[in-house]
Amino acid sequence: MAQTKPEGRWPAVDLNRYRFSGNWRLGARRERVYAVLREPDDYARWWPQIRLIRRVDEESGELVARSFLPYDLFITATRGVEDAEAGTLQANLGGDLEGWFRWTVRADGRGTRVDFDQDVVVRRPLLRRLSPLARPVLVANHTWMMRGGRRGLARHLAGRESGCGPQTPPGQ
Repeated sequence: MAQTKPEGRWPAVDLNRYRFSGNWRLGARRERVYAVLREPDDYARWWPQIRLIRRVDEESGELVARSFLPYDLFITATRGVEDAEAGTLQANLGGDLEGWFRWTVRADGRGTRVDFDQDVVVRRPLLRRLSPLARPVLVANHTWMMRGGRRGLARHLAGRESGCGPQTPPGQ
């Protein structure tokens, strides 16, 4: 006997899960863009919302990110897929956000198209409590961060300073 879905019931939705995707168009060669994205240790040099990066070992690091909302996200990133031929870079995330993030870098005419995909669950207790009501604001915060990353990377690739710089962990 086939099971039927009870009428009037909504499917369960995890309001703490976020899936983001988008793309950036950049006026630099694919190989150069891939090389920059492959070096997360340098992200704080060109991405204003990446406040701190600290390498833990050859495969992982910690970062602190803050967009326009007044809170820091503490994230650990572990190298996942790295395929230069396919233009893919993927990292597994832990800490305040748990899930994964992927760049896909492709030649696009005279420049490069960078697709990003992210699937994360919020683990930070305060954000988990706020997420059901503040979801649109949290999504806008992410959009702002990604816009800052695109602009900073474009400036970096053009050889202009982004006004960012690596920061030292507090207390050091």
